[in-house]
Amino acid sequence: MLRQRLAQLRQRWKSHLGTLLLVVAVVVGVQAWQTRDVPPAPDPGLHLTLLNPDGSRTHTTLGAWRATHPGQPVALHLWAEWCPICRTEEHSVTRLARDWPVLTVAMQSGPPEAVARVLAQRQLPWATAVDPQGEIAHTLGFKAVPAFVVVDAQGQLRGASVGYTSEIGMRLRLWWARLF
Repeated sequence: MLRQRLAQLRQRWKSHLGTLLLVVAVVVGVQAWQTRDVPPAPDPGLHLTLLNPDGSRTHTTLGAWRATHPGQPVALHLWAEWCPICRTEEHSVTRLARDWPVLTVAMQSGPPEAVARVLAQRQLPWATAVDPQGEIAHTLGFKAVPAFVVVDAQGQLRGASVGYTSEIGMRLRLWWARLF
């Protein structure tokens, strides 16, 4: 009786394995297509208007911001105030920023004043680059939000994704970039 039950479970598992492999292939294919324009490395001279967690504004470049975190990978998180999926990631990004350097990019969310209001209303303590026209996102190769990518210690973009990314997925990508 037990052998028959185990044989049935094995057969069911095998039939579901094909479906699981198909789903994984589709997800990987969609991610590859969505991130096809992401360059190997970002332009370090990319100009940024940064809203700092203390409310101040800074004009800097991506390279200068990265230089404040020498020798370690940093995360870039692209979001928009009008994006419902971005809102679901907010707490994950906030927790991630406690342990890793994270620069968020507010894509097509208005001028600095509007983005500062959103950050204050939602109590988001992020360093945020304001991208009112989507130019930073376009330069990074992203056409949609939310998007997440790691810039490794050598300045290469790694682990790019578009759509919801779990906190553990974000952390694993940063950890992987640190190790390799």
